[in-house]
Amino acid sequence: MCGIVGYLGHREAAPLLLDGLKRLEYRGYDSAGLAVINGRGLVINKAAGKLGVLEAEVRPDPPHGTVGMAHTRWATHGPPTTPNAHPHVDQSGRIAVIHNGIIENAPAIRTLLEQRGHTFTSQTDTEVLVHLVGELYQGDLEAAVAQALRDVDGAYALVFVSADEPDVLVAARKGSPLILGVGRDEWFVASDASAIMDHTRDVIYLEDGELVVIRRGTGYTVRDLDAREIAKPVNRIEWDLATIERGGFEHFMLKEIHEQPQTLENTLRGHLLDDEGTTRLRGLNLSDEQLLGFERIVITACGTSWHAGLVGEYLIEEMARIPVEVEYASEFRYRNPVLDDKVLVIAISQSGETADTLAAVREAKARGARTIGLVNVVGSTIAREVHGGLYLHAGPEIGVASTKAFTSQVASLAMVALKFARMRGRYSILQGREFIHALRALPGQIAELLEAAPLVREMAGQLAQAQHALFLGRGVNFPVALEGALKLKEISYIHAEGYPAAEMKHGPIALIDENMPVVFVAPKDASYQKIVSNVEEVRARHGRVFALVSRGDTEVRRHADAVVELPTTLDLLTPLLTVLPLQLLAYYAALARGCNVDQPRNLAKSVTVE
Repeated sequence: MCGIVGYLGHREAAPLLLDGLKRLEYRGYDSAGLAVINGRGLVINKAAGKLGVLEAEVRPDPPHGTVGMAHTRWATHGPPTTPNAHPHVDQSGRIAVIHNGIIENAPAIRTLLEQRGHTFTSQTDTEVLVHLVGELYQGDLEAAVAQALRDVDGAYALVFVSADEPDVLVAARKGSPLILGVGRDEWFVASDASAIMDHTRDVIYLEDGELVVIRRGTGYTVRDLDAREIAKPVNRIEWDLATIERGGFEHFMLKEIHEQPQTLENTLRGHLLDDEGTTRLRGLNLSDEQLLGFERIVITACGTSWHAGLVGEYLIEEMARIPVEVEYASEFRYRNPVLDDKVLVIAISQSGETADTLAAVREAKARGARTIGLVNVVGSTIAREVHGGLYLHAGPEIGVASTKAFTSQVASLAMVALKFARMRGRYSILQGREFIHALRALPGQIAELLEAAPLVREMAGQLAQAQHALFLGRGVNFPVALEGALKLKEISYIHAEGYPAAEMKHGPIALIDENMPVVFVAPKDASYQKIVSNVEEVRARHGRVFALVSRGDTEVRRHADAVVELPTTLDLLTPLLTVLPLQLLAYYAALARGCNVDQPRNLAKSVTVE
């Protein structure tokens, strides 16, 4: 969750570190801090609040030094206060650390160290870890870190510096992402590439249990915790820096909503075989025999990705007639799942680093299941650990509330569904061609739908006055109702719930009165007449109705306070259209309420702790 960046080189570290933190602030923004070695010792600045508070303190007179590290925090242990901000130092004040993750046995270690005379100034597990390193330190920072990490349980991405070894930087990872950036006589470590793209595109992806030591004059060495050296390939980052800038949009979220015609096209590119009415998905690393051999599919994910998985369940079961289960990744490995080599597990994660989803992948592999990943970040941990998969090619998603990743995930699942349907003889070549034609039309239809933004903004202005809202849909658009409610909660702080529309009368209908807005996802599909009845039930109780309807709709429109019309597509592909107005609705409602759209309270972009 937190963002970390470290530097050792020939330039002043502090400005580079602050710039790196600005790129990483979407990972956490409760507090921030930096440490620089200035030749006389450690200079540490940290402050509670957003990065701007620290910048105002440091930018006018930055500490001098060419070795340092910086951190932006999403709080786990202890509230977001200055004492709990990173970096933390050991008992001597000579060793400092920044940390993303959770040290699970920190309480036991703290008790042991207190018995040895250590005193702590924060409530964090991280301070316990650096005190342990200090306790073990005997002039070799790398050795002390490796020894300490053999004694801790939990997840971490860590960077250490020591005033007694001013030309050394040590970093390690287990369960939280960390990369090494290789420049010209300078080196970087960071949570992700966005922090260092201004300076190098050559990166090394560190694996769990690996430690890298950087020494001025000799460069870097990667080892395991038992000091065995590991040869690592250097990878080239290909995406452009402009993709992580706002590009004239007021917020990253709005930019990423508007990018969806292009990102969806990128997701589909190279996979659609029009003549054969099927898809080419070589990245799955599955033979035709293996594809035909699966008896069941399990989709596992969290949050928005879980909602995409629910859409995938409808697609795969309807098209290929394979049983599909969709599991919360956070619960998956704790409920003793029934898996074997006849089960395909599909893990969905925008970042490819979601801790719960990664744990689910490892559990599935341990039980003999085949795993594939749908991820957006090339080189991410999930992408490296699954047997095969598809990259979304949506480009970096900076807005904390996921938008373009959802449509790319659903499109990827649609392509998987078509592949299975054609392989198993459930779809004819003509049906396959019709499905591909509809997929190809979607980017243009989304661009067309974006033109309805002013109308959505008017709806959002009314919705923004409410304290609660219901989102209702049926069939394949029930997951879209869940996603619409989640988006509204995430960034506008309006309490919202999504339900299958027919479930409203089994309880939620008690909430409906003139103050309750109800958003219906109501395209003219197989369940249309049923949802018209649900709309009438809401109107009979004086609820306010906002609806997404097919072009030319008259029945829902006559009961609704406001409607947004949708282009026409196949029923199973409507979620790729219906979700977009709901993304805009949440965005404009948050804007009307004065909320920080890109940095909603208590959230961070990539959930790398359990």
